[in-house]
Amino acid sequence: MTSATNPPTVTTALPDHTQLPESNGSFVKNFQEHPQSILLTDSIEPLLQKRHPNGQYCIGQDCGIYWRLTDPPERGAEAPDWFYVPNVPPKLNNQVRRSYVLWQELIAPLIVLEFVSGDGSEERDKTPLSLTEPKTEQKPGKFWIYEQVIRPAFYGIYEVKRASVEVYHLVDGEYQIMPVNERGHYPISPLGVELGIWQGYYQNLELPWLRWWDAQGNLLLTGQERAEQVESQLEQESQRAERLAAQLRAAGIEPEV
Repeated sequence: MTSATNPPTVTTALPDHTQLPESNGSFVKNFQEHPQSILLTDSIEPLLQKRHPNGQYCIGQDCGIYWRLTDPPERGAEAPDWFYVPNVPPKLNNQVRRSYVLWQELIAPLIVLEFVSGDGSEERDKTPLSLTEPKTEQKPGKFWIYEQVIRPAFYGIYEVKRASVEVYHLVDGEYQIMPVNERGHYPISPLGVELGIWQGYYQNLELPWLRWWDAQGNLLLTGQERAEQVESQLEQESQRAERLAAQLRAAGIEPEV
């Protein structure tokens, strides 16, 4: 029997990634956003595999980061277009991640990237969370959520229409906009890479794409670009060998096969 002085203890378990919606109900806004996410992931994967030989990292592409328990759950989530989290397992309990739940993981993403589809006001919205009138509470601004709650060290806002990206660095609890370096890129020093705009073709589209460079300014290539580079090098070697053989024959020397 429970006494009046010792009320029963009620334990409420917080939901995990398997119990929360995979997305916030939004959808990719145009045909460029999905290829853009793939381009970022494909080109940086070799670097991340070297950086994490144990495989302990994850990349999210338009999937939810849950920062607050709400009803409905989607109100307490942001779904960045691209983000990277170091030192976490790619699976949880042998299950593919459905979302990233901060109260379950406690490790913030290192970098979050948003692709602007409107005028950029949503990505720069600093409206704070207000609890004074919970029944009429509106969702706080995306910039405020990233800066004050999710707190990735770097937050990038990419606008394909303007061929631009601006990057913020979390310093003393506040985002400070970063200056570009001499190459017009933003150094992401913990990763040893730079982020910037590259004009070119990818998946049959010529656009100012958001891309990575290494710290020396060399573009990080996709798998297809790496294969094409190797093919080009082999072709150049073959052409040099053919020229050398022709020169030997002109000198009366039959080259060995």
